[in-house]
Amino acid sequence: MSDKAARYKRSYPISWDQLHRDAKALSWRLHNPDKKWKGIVAITRGGLVPAAIIARELGIHLIDTICITSYDWQSQGEATILKPIEGDGEGLLIIDDLVDTGSTAKIVREMLPKAYFATVYAKPAGKPLVDAHVTEVSQDTWILFPWDSESQFVAPIAGQ
Repeated sequence: MSDKAARYKRSYPISWDQLHRDAKALSWRLHNPDKKWKGIVAITRGGLVPAAIIARELGIHLIDTICITSYDWQSQGEATILKPIEGDGEGLLIIDDLVDTGSTAKIVREMLPKAYFATVYAKPAGKPLVDAHVTEVSQDTWILFPWDSESQFVAPIAGQ
């Protein structure tokens, strides 16, 4: 049994359209006419697409990345920092697709303690580590992002 099968009892597939709508909803939460963000820091790879959408919606042109790897398509493992970022995060908006257990979020929070951290999706274990999110899912749910899947024929339930 894979680590994924042991930990996840549910699957939550997300389409490109839904991801776009959810990232735009997060943009509404982050928009404040009195606050001007200096830039966005996307956590790769999952934060890249939401960061692009949010940057467009908020008129932000400076985008950088923190590159951390902890997932493969089956499981979550030890986090490895591939590319850090300098500074304390003052005025920066950190964007990721998901906060799960919070292990990546803890690392990023230590690197950029003054940044504002927002994710599109959040699970209960990681939710306290982010400042904003749009959708919460249960801890035992595997979120299937559109870049991890492709459309294909599925046989009817009745088996005809």
